[in-house]
Amino acid sequence: MSRPIARLFTDHPHSVDETYLEHMKFAGWFAGRLFLAASAALVHALLPFTFEKTASRMINEMHHRMHNRSR
Repeated sequence: MSRPIARLFTDHPHSVDETYLEHMKFAGWFAGRLFLAASAALVHALLPFTFEKTASRMINEMHHRMHNRSR
């Protein structure tokens, strides 16, 4: 891969002190958690007695983890 193209994949991960694979792992984990939180919110919308605090708790945890990542 030529250097200018490779930089498209590495500049941002390096800006948060991660390798490409570390960044991919974190972003994939984050996407999975967002999917689960959205699923809980959707079920809660249909059945309000279920998952009353699940989505908000998950989002708060993700926010905490995002802002307290080691760099």
